[in-house]
Amino acid sequence: MSSYNSEKEQLINRLKRIEGQVRGLQRMVDEEKYCVDVLTQIAAVRGALNKVGMRILEKHTHGCVKNAATKDNGDQIIDELMDVIFKFNK
Repeated sequence: MSSYNSEKEQLINRLKRIEGQVRGLQRMVDEEKYCVDVLTQIAAVRGALNKVGMRILEKHTHGCVKNAATKDNGDQIIDELMDVIFKFNK
């Protein structure tokens, strides 16, 4: 298995765990669980999503951005990268 496929599988597995966490959150709200517990789980989901996002951003930077920067559209790809970083950090 290539490194790319292995990493892709890891990301998909992480996203499936996050999906399960979100379903758990839905259950918690439906069952009217203690608000602090719900908020704690929301923070955990947010943290997990941020980790996945940062890994994808890192791969994008080392792949797409690096390749485009060596071509004529380097400024354009850097602008795009900065836009996505600002969106990601909202």
